[in-house]
Formats: sequence, C-alpha cells, structure tokens
Amino acid sequence: MITFDEAVAAIEGARRFPDLLNGPLAVARPAHAYRMLLKIVHPDVAPAGRRESATRAAAKLSALWADTRPRQLNTPRASYRLGSLVASGDLADLHALDDDALLKMPRQPADNDLMRAEISALTTLHRDGDPRHRAYAPRLIESFTHEDAAGVRRTASILARQDGFVPLTGLEHRLDPRDVAWMWRRLLTGLGWAHRAGVVHGAVLPEHVLIHPGEHGLVLVDWCYSVAPGATVPAVVARYRDAYPPEVTGRGSATAATDIHMATGLMLRLIADPPAALRRFAAGCRYAAPRMRPQDAWQLLGEFDELLENLYGPRRFRPFALPAR
Repeated sequence: MITFDEAVAAIEGARRFPDLLNGPLAVARPAHAYRMLLKIVHPDVAPAGRRESATRAAAKLSALWADTRPRQLNTPRASYRLGSLVASGDLADLHALDDDALLKMPRQPADNDLMRAEISALTTLHRDGDPRHRAYAPRLIESFTHEDAAGVRRTASILARQDGFVPLTGLEHRLDPRDVAWMWRRLLTGLGWAHRAGVVHGAVLPEHVLIHPGEHGLVLVDWCYSVAPGATVPAVVARYRDAYPPEVTGRGSATAATDIHMATGLMLRLIADPPAALRRFAAGCRYAAPRMRPQDAWQLLGEFDELLENLYGPRRFRPFALPAR
C-alpha cells in the first residue's frame, strides 16, 4: 500500500494515467488503480493540513483517468464528444468538443471566480456590444458547474472554436511594422468595441491575442481578468508583470486607458525595428498616469491611421505569413 505523500507525488509527476501503473500499482488493473489512488488522496480522508494538496491531486487523478476513456460530456443544454487537450492557458485547460467547440475548465477550483468573470464579460459583449464587432471575442455557447469524481466543483464554459487562429507568442521583435499595422488596427477596434459595451479586458498579453494570418483576423481571448471600468483587475499573469501599467500592479482602478497601455506595449514589442514616429506614438499611450493616456480606442485608431498613412501611404492589403517559430 502506498502512502498519501507517495500517491500525491506520483500523481503530480504523471503526464498520463499509465505513468501511475508502476511500483505497488504495477500489477493492478487500471480501474482498480484509479479507485485505490482516489481513496488515498480524496480530500475527505486527507491527513490534517493536507486537504488542499489532496484536492489538487484528486482533481488531476480524475483528469488523467478521464483521458484514458472515450468521453461524453453532458451539460444542461447538450451532449458533446469530448476530445483531446487543445491548449493550457494561465489558469484553465481547453479541450476539443465535437468539431467546432471547446470546453474551458479551470485547473484549480480557486479560479472559479475568474471563470465567472469571463462568462459575465462574454455575455455582456455579445448582448450589449455592437453586433458588427462580435468576431473580436469568442462566442459563449453555454456555462455550467462541473463536479468530478472527487466532488471538486468547477465553473466551466463551452466556447466556439477559433479555427485557423494562433497566439502572438514567440513573435516579439520579429515582425515588419507594416505587418503589425493590421494587427494593431484590429486590436484597437476590438478594444473599442469592448469599452463601449462596458468591459475592460485587463490582460492584453501575447497568449490572449489570436490572429488569423491569412485572413488578417484577430480575436481577444481569456476575458477571465476583465472588469467593469473603475474596478480592480483581480489578478496578474506573473511572468508578464512588467507588461502591466501601474494601476493594475498597484491595485488601482482599471479603465480603457489600461487596455490601451497594454495593447500598445504588446504591438510595439512585436516590431523588429520600430520607426521613430511609431515609438513616439507608443510613448504617448503608455504614460504612467492613466489620465495622461488616450481614453478612447476608436479615436486612437483614427490617429493611428493618420500616422500609418504618413509613414507608408494609402492603406492596402499586405499578405502575411508567420515567420518560422
């Protein structure tokens, strides 16, 4: 029989359920091994002071076990065929559902509040935002509470899949400014749409901005950090702490100027050698004091278009292909 600490360590180190079938469990049938481990790490029987570790281990064990079987996900509205893991974000995993949807599930139930923030934001955007710009955010199909075999409850959502889109990660300091121009324009359009609907994104970071290279499309994802104007962004992505403006790291009020600061920094970091005029434009959008920055993304878009015309002449379509990563 393995101990609680041994079971937790084995689960934490496993990438697939078969990784657990060694040592004392080497001769156990998979289903028996799963039940045995679940009894050991179940939060209700965890040693004193270890309930949090048990909750994490039980949740991961359930996920590893679920990945070994063809799965059907039944929600209040529909039944889906649950496919493979598509991506792992800051706080949630995305699994394929059927052919055109994704299941978004937080890894830790402590992040349920952030999941609820995204659900609220997407609901507001598609209800109150200008319908002409709905493509700038994922479509929320439904949301529900999922309870796993260990009794852990998570807030989950079903989102429409963004086929052909890729994140901006790995492109820093690599792109021609003329290619970044269309991304910048679309990002300002999407943010202006959100701000008019009363939503501040709060985390305009490379993983949260998806582009469609061939069609010049852009989608803002991961609205888990979003707030109403004047509220405090609830959390930061630690590895990008330097990309946030002072009002976020200082727990102040977030506004449209918060998103403009982050979007400007992101776009500028994509460019291999930004022209001086573009650097000056970006500097005016990234003052430390929010009141000194532009407050309207759509108005800023007009100024940006003037700058682009002065730099490159009349706007025209420029084919774009991602550089080798």
